[in-house]
Amino acid sequence: MAAASQLKLQIEGMDCASCALKIETAMQRLPGVSDINVSYQAGTLALKVDEDRISQRTIEDKVRSLGYRPVGSAPEAKLALLRKRTTEPWWRGAKARLVFVTGALFAAAFVAAWVLPQWNAWLFSAAALVSVVPFARRAIAGALQGSSFTIETLMSVAALGAVAIGEAEEAAVVIFLFAVGELLETIAAGRARAGIEALIDLVPRTALRLTTSGGTESVSVEALAIDDRVVVRPGDRVPSDGIVEEGASEVNEAPVTGESVPVLKEAGATVYAGSINANGELRVRITHVAADNTIARIIHMVEEAQESKAPTARMIDRFSRWYTPGAMAVAALIMVLPPLAFGGEWMTWVYRGLATLLIACPCALVISTPAAIASGLAAGARQGLLIKGGAALETLGKVATVAFDKTGTLTRGHPKVTDVVAIVGSEDDVLAKAAAVERNVSHPLGVAIVAAAKERALELPATFGGGIAVPGKAVTARLKSGFASVGSPRHAAEETDVPADVRDRIEALEGEGKTVVVLMAGKKVEGLIALRDEPRDDAAEGVRRLKDRGVAVLMLSGDNQRTANAIAGRLGLEARGELLPDAKLAEIGRLKEKGPIAMVGDGINDAPALAAASVGIAMGGGTDVALETADAALLRDRVEGVADLVALSQATLGNIWQNIALALGLKAVFLATTLFGVTTLWMAILADTGATVLVTANALRLLAYRPSK
Repeated sequence: MAAASQLKLQIEGMDCASCALKIETAMQRLPGVSDINVSYQAGTLALKVDEDRISQRTIEDKVRSLGYRPVGSAPEAKLALLRKRTTEPWWRGAKARLVFVTGALFAAAFVAAWVLPQWNAWLFSAAALVSVVPFARRAIAGALQGSSFTIETLMSVAALGAVAIGEAEEAAVVIFLFAVGELLETIAAGRARAGIEALIDLVPRTALRLTTSGGTESVSVEALAIDDRVVVRPGDRVPSDGIVEEGASEVNEAPVTGESVPVLKEAGATVYAGSINANGELRVRITHVAADNTIARIIHMVEEAQESKAPTARMIDRFSRWYTPGAMAVAALIMVLPPLAFGGEWMTWVYRGLATLLIACPCALVISTPAAIASGLAAGARQGLLIKGGAALETLGKVATVAFDKTGTLTRGHPKVTDVVAIVGSEDDVLAKAAAVERNVSHPLGVAIVAAAKERALELPATFGGGIAVPGKAVTARLKSGFASVGSPRHAAEETDVPADVRDRIEALEGEGKTVVVLMAGKKVEGLIALRDEPRDDAAEGVRRLKDRGVAVLMLSGDNQRTANAIAGRLGLEARGELLPDAKLAEIGRLKEKGPIAMVGDGINDAPALAAASVGIAMGGGTDVALETADAALLRDRVEGVADLVALSQATLGNIWQNIALALGLKAVFLATTLFGVTTLWMAILADTGATVLVTANALRLLAYRPSK
């Protein structure tokens, strides 16, 4: 027995949420099919298939029977398919041809009726009956596959009913306008897809690969393998993710991370596919093949996110399953109740009932949420804000609390020298001597001391032999002036009698959340150096922006409470320190009871906390772990990105409710005008098409969204 395998198909012609529902319903009736995800935004059908019970060909045939075209499933063809879809002119598509045909039939009937007015009814009836055939076939196919109440059903019934009561001219106009509406949906859907598909064109098609002889050869990006070395000239785009081995240059990463300021890249720095080299030649070792570079992973993640339905979308889907048959029942009552109960004229009320059918089409309502979600996800991806699904995007706008990890999230993740206290000599003397002792040691405190000496361009005393480290105590080295050591205050107290004023200064510095090391020459204290993992440059601003949106902000840390308070005090938030991993999880659980909570961490050691929160946000989104762990990732690696996420989510939620109000509001207005005899059939279909276009256009506004500071 074969295990269920994953199948993903690209579907052409699926341009609205009701199309997706129709395909999903048909797939649910097939044996051996499960985990069905249909995304009209991405134009994909993903499902699990038991190959012992059903073949891919059967699935594709079922899709074709509904009027859509599966165009491939091979992962390697995916990027090519996307590029083809974004560049194919809309007027060459099947729906454009249908507009031209229905329009030509109506125009021919109009001209012929002008010449032969006695044949007016027959000519328009013929035009309407021929024009309605493609839609009626789709309605029948949908009904046979379990979707009895589709928009094609409503339109076909209304058009045929109009012909039956002698309104063939209006029937032909209705069919033409419906075809135009479908074409507009196709154009709008293509515009929404282009928001994320444009990322593909950021990656160059060729690269200059270094050969074994030292020369270069032009190869396709797909031909690059891991550990290949490429030359990136000024003005070139980086062909795939890699590490700089030679050269230095500023690189514009805005196309990938949204960061507008070019970043200096030197040997050892990571560069991303699609970023633009500014002014110096770089030699880069490739670390990811084309199918797995940052751009490819962003596209893949956003497409997966678009395939997953947001809670509001699922609610509207359930509502629409009852709404459409309910609307048909109301239309039937409008046709028969006034004539039977109040003596109304049959033709008048049948006409109004048919208009009600057209007004009741659920397209605008069904598309209201997924269109906004798709645009929000694409807008976020353009700004380096990666969100894994509509559910996460919705939840972000409702969070009551944002909890930050400290190290590497609110802070830089590595210590920095903050104070140098000279007891003997000058500050520079103390720092230079301490750096000389620590220069060959890999401990983070030692690295920070050496870096601080380099920043001041200090000349370090010579050492005789390497430093000797005693873990947890000190590092000792022999200088020209004798033995010197850099160690903890406890070690200093064990070696000598530390003066009271020096002990007071150590205590004051530690009270500020700093780590203090003592420089000793022999048994004599010569100076103190204080270090601290400093907050990121934008941490305070990021916290302030969250508070301005009414979100509570706190820091959860494993550090001692005094250190946590020192950092939190500078940033203006509450701190809870000395939290072991289980205590941190318990704290998140407690906060979650009060409302949705977002946890922000580095995506590696914070994985349990990220998973426990309502939404997990990973800093350092360029890493593999961060892209795969949390519900959202920040490619720009900035604290302000959390506020941007919340702002984008709130804007998306607002857009969703605007769309729902537009869809239902327009239907309510036109229903009232229909009952009073004001709305004609062609006005009814124009109202439905107009509502769909308005909702889609409103959702597309999010593509240009930029969070305000």
